[in-house]
Amino acid sequence: MAKKKVRKETQITVRDFLEAADGNLGIELLAGEKHLDQPIVEAMVNRPGLALAGFFKYFANKRIQVLGLAETTYLKSLGPEECQARLRRLFKARIPCVVFSRNRRPSKEIKILAETYRVPLLRSKLVTGDFINRATLVVENLTAPRTRRHGTMVEIKGIGVLIQGKSGIGKSEIALALLESGHSLVSDDSVLLMRDSTRQLIGSAPELTRYHMEIRGIGFIHVSSLFGITSIRKRKALDLVVELIRGDEKTKIDRTGLTGKSCSILGVSVPMVTVPVAPGRDMANVIEVAAMNQKLKNLGHDAAKELNESIIAHNIKSASNKKR
Repeated sequence: MAKKKVRKETQITVRDFLEAADGNLGIELLAGEKHLDQPIVEAMVNRPGLALAGFFKYFANKRIQVLGLAETTYLKSLGPEECQARLRRLFKARIPCVVFSRNRRPSKEIKILAETYRVPLLRSKLVTGDFINRATLVVENLTAPRTRRHGTMVEIKGIGVLIQGKSGIGKSEIALALLESGHSLVSDDSVLLMRDSTRQLIGSAPELTRYHMEIRGIGFIHVSSLFGITSIRKRKALDLVVELIRGDEKTKIDRTGLTGKSCSILGVSVPMVTVPVAPGRDMANVIEVAAMNQKLKNLGHDAAKELNESIIAHNIKSASNKKR
């Protein structure tokens, strides 16, 4: 079985949040570039309406704080001294950062408070509700359980397939043949897997090796340059694990497909098939068929079970006819 490395703890910062936003949040940094390493402890977003009103008993200070139209309008309704006092107490509460939605610009006084208490100031062009929804997904993904698997992941007709096996067994060569057949590469040699909020495993490639493959005897190749941009998938849900073994290994192989083998990754059960590798066997074609068969299973059609039920029904009918 391939070795795995699980990240036990996830500590993210405001810098991580900004980098992961990747343009989806319409966000920009206004102040506090030196303080971007502030930790975001709770993977949620908070609107500090009650805190601005002076109630701090249950204030969620470990979350990203968002000031929308309601909060900024309320602050403008206060006198200058009262407004400054409320804001000072907010920034003093060791919050990770403050985001102004609707493209609203903070005052000079707020920028001074942010610098004094080492709080980064951000601004988003999104309306408050949209920003909170998208930001929550970004933070949840950043803090989701992750693991790294040795293997090659491809997409075959919409099915995410992780090909595992001992070093030198031919994982990359099989993936190369699948690329030539019009399928797509997610990651070669090392696959990052993340469990999202729906308990689905999402596979991706490490940043340094993304879009590349290593072919023995040739070296590294740039996949999208050779096969086109459609030959690459940045992220893909994992639907099937294919474990390659050498044909001479003494491993019990299920020849009927009735046992329904699976493996557990980050607590998620993933369908798994064990396929022996032998000289002259078209492994790319075998794995392509395995992926299409899994797609049928996902749609509720299990060929092995349907055939088995047909055989049982035929035998019962034959036995009944003999008794007559």
